[in-house]
Parts: sequence; structure tokens; C-alpha cells
Amino acid sequence: MSQSTTSRSSCRIVILEDHVLFAESLELAMTVEGYDVRRVTIPEREQSPSALITQVLRQRPRVVLLDLDLGQFGSGEKLIAPLAQAGVNVVVVTGSLDRARWGDAVRLGARKVLAKWRPLNDILATVRRLNQGLQVMSREEREELLQAWATERSHLVELEGRLDQLTVREREVLAHLMKGRTVREIAAVGVVSEATVRTQVKAILAKLDVTSQIAAVGLAHQVGWRPPQLAA
Repeated sequence: MSQSTTSRSSCRIVILEDHVLFAESLELAMTVEGYDVRRVTIPEREQSPSALITQVLRQRPRVVLLDLDLGQFGSGEKLIAPLAQAGVNVVVVTGSLDRARWGDAVRLGARKVLAKWRPLNDILATVRRLNQGLQVMSREEREELLQAWATERSHLVELEGRLDQLTVREREVLAHLMKGRTVREIAAVGVVSEATVRTQVKAILAKLDVTSQIAAVGLAHQVGWRPPQLAA
């Protein structure tokens, strides 16, 4: 998306960042550079992103500086596509080291992803180039990040396939393990023998191709697996 250059004073920047000190640093640096800077308060609980998106778009920003981790509100990824589709230049400024996550942000429409530990001058330079209608990401960088996302996504699909192999009872046992329950406790809840539960646990480990209950639980969390509802 190429836009003509506007004066810095008429280039509005909205900051979406839950870490107050970092947000204040960004605001000060951008203000000193002469930009029209606004900070939007992040909701203190997880909710639909629509209200926050509407609040941001009312500011008519040219650039949004967005963190990927917005405290209790949740992930910033869910804001990227709607903002980008509205014509906003989204620049992700994140503490995440996950290159696949960076690639996901680019896939959703972010113009650039920058690490928080980089000098503020890097962020200023990116905003300056966007205001001048210039590119801020090379084709090579974009392709590398998108490939990182695609590789990770393929891996997660493969892990989800392993979880799909579990029987209904095995899913229930895995759900109990995710709650930290022991074999004895699972047997008591299910009114079965401990030997039966151990057999079920072994089947879970085999199907998930892991060697421990901790690894099985970790795999389930990694893919965001939703366990079935269990009796108390």
C-alpha cells in the first residue's frame, strides 16, 4: 500500500501497548519527532476486539504501533487484519522471539515487525518511511517470516492429527492429566482400576508419540487443544 507523504504533524500514530513505561517511551519519542500521537487504553479483560478496533479507527490513524501481547485483553494478532483492511499501517512492536508468530502477523497484514529491544530509532525510521509512502520490508524478509509461519502451522496440524486419534475415554484421561490429577485420582473419578488408567495413559503417549505425561500435556497446550468437560 503506497501513500503520499504527509507532514509529521498531520500523521497520526496510535499506540496499542499494555506496558505503560514502554508506551510512554514510544509516545515521547514520536511526539518529539513531530507526529500526532495518541495512546488507546487496553481493556483489562479478554473480550471481543470489535470495540477496541472501533475506538482505534475513530482516531483515523495513519500508523498503529501494536504489541502482540496485550495483558488481560489477550493477543494483539486479532486486531491486525481489521486494522490493515481499514487502510491502517500496522507496525508490530513485540517482545516475542517467535519468528513464526512474526510471520503470522505479516500474513494478517502487518507492514513490519520489530523487536522491542531494538533501538527506538528503528521504530522511528519505520514510521518515517511509511509516512513517505516507502516500503519497510524487503521481499526476502517477508518470505522468510511467512515460511516460518507456514512451517510452524504444518507442525501444529500434524500434532492436531495425533490428538484426533485419541478415543473418547483417552481424551477424558488427557483432560484429567491437564488438570494435574494423578492416575489414582483419575481412577477414582472414573470408577475404574488404576491398571486400566495406566493402560489408557500408555495408549495416549503412544498415539501422541511422546514419552511422558508432562510431554503429553505440553503437546495439548501447544496446539490449544480443548479438552472435554469433566465431572468435578
